[in-house]
Amino acid sequence: MTERDIPDGWSGGRARDPDQDTRLSRIEQFGETQPFDVPATGSNSKSVKRPKQSNSVGKDSHSQETTQPSKSYRKWPRWTKSWILWSFLLISIPGSVAFLATAMLLKLPAAPNCPSIFWPLASASVRLHCAQLAASKDTVNDLLQAIALVKELPKNHPLHAEINRFIEEWSRDILKLADQSFQTGNLDEAIATARKIPEEVAAYKLVNEQIDKWQTIWSKADGIYNSAIAEVRQLHWQSAFMLSARMLRVDNQYWAGTKYDQLNHIIATAREDGDKLGKAENLANSKVVDNLLESIKLAESIGQESYLYQKAQEAIPAFGRKMLALAQAKLDQRDADEALNIARQIPESTKLQAETDDFIAIADAKRSAWLGNVSGLEAAIAQAQQIDPSRPVYGEAQQLIARWQLEIEDVAHLEKARVLASQGTVNNLTAAIAQVQLIPASNPRGTEARQEMSRWRAQIETIEDQPYLERAEQIAIFEDINSLQAAIAQASQIRSGRALYPEARRKIRTWTAKIQQIEDQPYLDQARELAQSGNLTAAISAAQQIASSGRSLSGEAQTAIDDWQGQIRTRENWTKAQQTATVGTPEALAEAIRLADRVSNNSILRMDANLAIDQWSQQLLDIARSQGQSDIARGIGIAKSIPRGSAAYNAAQDQIKTWQQFLNPQPQPSLPVESPQSSPSTTTIGQ
Repeated sequence: MTERDIPDGWSGGRARDPDQDTRLSRIEQFGETQPFDVPATGSNSKSVKRPKQSNSVGKDSHSQETTQPSKSYRKWPRWTKSWILWSFLLISIPGSVAFLATAMLLKLPAAPNCPSIFWPLASASVRLHCAQLAASKDTVNDLLQAIALVKELPKNHPLHAEINRFIEEWSRDILKLADQSFQTGNLDEAIATARKIPEEVAAYKLVNEQIDKWQTIWSKADGIYNSAIAEVRQLHWQSAFMLSARMLRVDNQYWAGTKYDQLNHIIATAREDGDKLGKAENLANSKVVDNLLESIKLAESIGQESYLYQKAQEAIPAFGRKMLALAQAKLDQRDADEALNIARQIPESTKLQAETDDFIAIADAKRSAWLGNVSGLEAAIAQAQQIDPSRPVYGEAQQLIARWQLEIEDVAHLEKARVLASQGTVNNLTAAIAQVQLIPASNPRGTEARQEMSRWRAQIETIEDQPYLERAEQIAIFEDINSLQAAIAQASQIRSGRALYPEARRKIRTWTAKIQQIEDQPYLDQARELAQSGNLTAAISAAQQIASSGRSLSGEAQTAIDDWQGQIRTRENWTKAQQTATVGTPEALAEAIRLADRVSNNSILRMDANLAIDQWSQQLLDIARSQGQSDIARGIGIAKSIPRGSAAYNAAQDQIKTWQQFLNPQPQPSLPVESPQSSPSTTTIGQ
């Protein structure tokens, strides 16, 4: 055994205690003097497994002690022949032997002091004893020291089999300690510990097998964990929880316990953060400023430790851009104040400060330009000129500056024209039109100039044409044909395309209708007189001349014609109903009732028709009852033709029900058979 195999805590020098030297020499001579089931003096180690002591040592010692050279024979003294002496010796010797044996058992030789042993000279039994003491501490280093103490012994040594058994046991103990590291989550430490087992020992074949098992379990658990995290990132909570449950079946306390709890906490936290992010997105979709601000706060509340932190950080600028879009929409509606109010509320967390500043600069300049005067345009130009050339909106600002510089001259023309137009005279309005005509149509204010021009021209046309319309109204006030025709002629002088032309046409249509009414009213009155006299055919003929002309009374005449034609049909139906009823058959009476029911409710004949319907219905019921005496089916068919609402309808329905019950009687429930022992009360009821 080399010095490298000796435990570091144990001295490699010879013992300084003479007793220790004596014990070592005895160990070298006899192989072993200390029983292995007795711990070393002063040791607090656990019980140590020791091999049984060989009996060969005792035999050798006895043979050496008994083999002595024989002395020359000499004559025994006389006192040796005393029986008293021999009796005393026979009594005392056994007791002395027992005493000495007890003393030897009670005072065993002291165990070797392992740290002070000089290992190159130590026997196998001493090495094994000290190795067991080291292994009893149950630490990796001590177990390795134990193996190192005994593994160098030769294979032909008598204790070789026992030593191999201990080495196997200690190697497995090291693997158990390594497995403890593995179970607590230290895979690298477990592997490093297992690989400390010497390759030359028989138990080393278990090392690679155990390491492969650990790595397989670890890889499987790590795969489940990473898959669950991937599902968390995709917001698939159900799948993530299902994967986490699989970790409970992993043969590792760290993954099935600590990492399982950690994963469930991650999933639960991520789910809460996912709900926050989902709520934030819903609020942002509402396109309401306050909701967008709330959505940003919700996204900001998701911490860096969350797996949704990155998504939340990506959402915050998106929410900020939605606020910018709302501000831009307000600016497009020329509501610069509200646009600026929205833009100034965008939080810094959106990281859109530069874009927001650019928007505010443009919006503020536009607000000044929209004042519509020269000073506002000049202020807008000054604001836009402050935008740095490096900014993305610099090009837009330069275009606006060029536009506003053109507008300054246009605004001067517009302001002068409006001052002229405010006088309200034809000459001033004409001068105002001439002033705005100086503004090219392609200029920024060209459209506005054309609109003002059209408005002022309409004012001129109104001033010029209003007298025609007023004179026409004065003429038409008499409402006779000549006055109305003169008014129409006066209003017709207003030409198409002029400002008052639509109003003149409306009045002309009104006056024309009045003329037509005056002309056609006598013909309509004559038709009504004919109708009142009962000559509906002549009345219709007279009114048709008006109805077909498309004049003002055409609609009224057509309404009268429709009414008169309805009266004619009513009379025809009533006459035909009466004629049909005279036949007296069930079919004829039913047809008469149908024709009479066509009489209009507004007709004076309706009351007569109702009385006739009740009378004919009663006749049908009488016929049905008569027929039912011999042919119930025939009676039912006739009764069913009586209309609802007639006087005989209810009676007919009752009669039909009676006949149907007769034709289809309901089966009577069978009475239970009475036993002879029936009670007197039951017998009375049956009788």
